Amino acid sequence: MSDDQYSPASLAVTLQSLETKGLPPVNDWHPDFCGDIDMRICSDGHWEYMGSPIGRESMVRLFSTVLRHDDDGHFYLVTPVEKVRIRVDDAPFIAVSVEQISHQHVFTTNVGDKVILNPQHPLRLSDEGAGVPYILVRDRLEARIHRNVYYELVNRAELRMLDGQEQLCITSGDHYYSLGMILEQD
Repeated sequence: MSDDQYSPASLAVTLQSLETKGLPPVNDWHPDFCGDIDMRICSDGHWEYMGSPIGRESMVRLFSTVLRHDDDGHFYLVTPVEKVRIRVDDAPFIAVSVEQISHQHVFTTNVGDKVILNPQHPLRLSDEGAGVPYILVRDRLEARIHRNVYYELVNRAELRMLDGQEQLCITSGDHYYSLGMILEQD
């Protein structure tokens, strides 16, 4: 499958013709798989096409609205008529800021999504290494919490016993979320 046939420009034209308000219903669209496209979301959150950064923020935001993470573990850009696979190094989004509003933590992603930390959008720590924090943005799409945002959360956190372990936790609404266990020093 040629990348010229499924380029960012052709996808953008298809998307702009939809004129949807809010997020498109990508989970209701089931077009045939059209192939791979040389598009990548890097671990720092920037998007590339054929190895070059996609500089137009509006185009990145547009593509982010039709991103889907399927059961096969791959990420796709999906429209009603085409489905192309892209590469994602880590999480497709980065949580770049957090604010506390009415006892809830509200995260903003690098593509402008707002996400309230709650049971529908939980925080999780990765299993490897130091436990990198992620928040579920929508469906199966997560945002890695930027280091500066994580430090801000740590400053707001308190020690609590969760699952029989002393953990550093933040509260959002009526729920506690772990930022990690406190390890005993020798």
